[in-house]
Amino acid sequence: MTFPFDNSYARLPERFYRRLAPVPVAGPRLVALNEALARQLGLAVEALRAPAGLAVLAGNAVPEGAEPLAMAYAGHQFGAFVPQLGDGRAILLGELVAPSGERFDVQLKGSGRTPFSRSGDGRAWLGPVLREYLIGEAMHALGVPTTRALAAAATGEPVYRETALPGAVLTRIARSHVRIGTFEYFSARDDREALGQLADYVIARHYPDVRDAERPYQALLEAVIGRQAELVAQWLAVGFIHGVMNTDNTSIAGETIDYGPCAFMDAYHPTTVFSSIDHQGRYAYGNQPRIAHWNLARLAQTLLPLLGPSEAQAIEAAQAAIDAFPGRFERAYLDAFRRKLGLFEAHEDDADLIGRLLKAMAETGADFTNGFRALCAAALETDGPAPAPFGDGALGAWVVDWRARLAREAANPAERAAGMRRANPAVIPRNHRVEATLAAAVDGDLAPFEELLRVVTDPWEDRPEYQRYRLPPEPHEVVQETFCGT
Repeated sequence: MTFPFDNSYARLPERFYRRLAPVPVAGPRLVALNEALARQLGLAVEALRAPAGLAVLAGNAVPEGAEPLAMAYAGHQFGAFVPQLGDGRAILLGELVAPSGERFDVQLKGSGRTPFSRSGDGRAWLGPVLREYLIGEAMHALGVPTTRALAAAATGEPVYRETALPGAVLTRIARSHVRIGTFEYFSARDDREALGQLADYVIARHYPDVRDAERPYQALLEAVIGRQAELVAQWLAVGFIHGVMNTDNTSIAGETIDYGPCAFMDAYHPTTVFSSIDHQGRYAYGNQPRIAHWNLARLAQTLLPLLGPSEAQAIEAAQAAIDAFPGRFERAYLDAFRRKLGLFEAHEDDADLIGRLLKAMAETGADFTNGFRALCAAALETDGPAPAPFGDGALGAWVVDWRARLAREAANPAERAAGMRRANPAVIPRNHRVEATLAAAVDGDLAPFEELLRVVTDPWEDRPEYQRYRLPPEPHEVVQETFCGT
């Protein structure tokens, strides 16, 4: 079992991490393998399925060329700063270079205690591992930048939370595991040398286009802000709620990372919260842009020593970059929702049109995914009855205005509807389906997980066999809370 490792992060100074190997497990068993991703990474599927490959995926063997380490970082968690967090249950095996030339981290999550574990056991259990696998692959299919799962392996050992649960290890693939919290770690220690080294590393690996800018660190900040604006706009466009948008869960590379108490909305409402630990609704659906802005301001603070020759100039540069976020997000958001509504041109009144639709959906409890999907067929006609749930009332009146807006463009109706079907998924990982699937997996039945995975990674087609996965939950199926795996 060979991995084409080239471990650039391990070449940084050792205060960036702690070197250690994963903790072996008693009875490794392969639960799921992402064969398409393995091939993309240049890995042999047969070798991964073999005993030697399973040993690597479970943490029982360290492959040649790996330099396993736990990364150091800090973070603001629900607004409160914690100066040391770090990988408490994860080991970065190394970075591999895919046949495309792209570089990816290979991380084992649930691989045992590290120096950053605090009072934790360093392990993961099967339910959250399969949730991350499932949601990450669904997000990838939806076109949202995300970390992905290469494999899930059972450990043959129990993990104790409220009760004994089956242990598992996730092999996570990411463009980077550097977070805003990584910068905060060194800022909290006033380690300006490490801040410069980290910023230079991130520029070289993720933002090489800014290396020759007049002010490269300001350009780096602006580039990260741009990616986060795009990412959160994409979350909102598919009804996704991250659930725990702490700065240690905010990727510098602009990927969705750490699928803990995440969820997709059924009925639309901007205050929707699922996370059992988000008691004040800090990370509610509609708050996500504001929290991203807040998190990015924390990044800007850490970069102040690099942003100007004087404190005043550094603050001015940081403030200018942060103040640009609302506008950048608004543009990304409007572009995403224009695509959902079949609008190819930008008009000044589009924000009002989108806002009125969402207001009416919130007032009527309309299903977010099914509501937008229904508009795809409605776009083929210039008049006539609107599809459910748009038949009457505020939603029906909105359809009249929307069709009038469509008439201001010369687009072919069939092409418009086809474009809308690529912006409005037919299926998402609905919470009640996910929870039922994970419960079955914990009881030993993986068939529902495998079927749901097939469905959510093919989200754009109206397949009759997927119809039951499109249905909102019955009242007794509604999921009120989602939980963090720790």
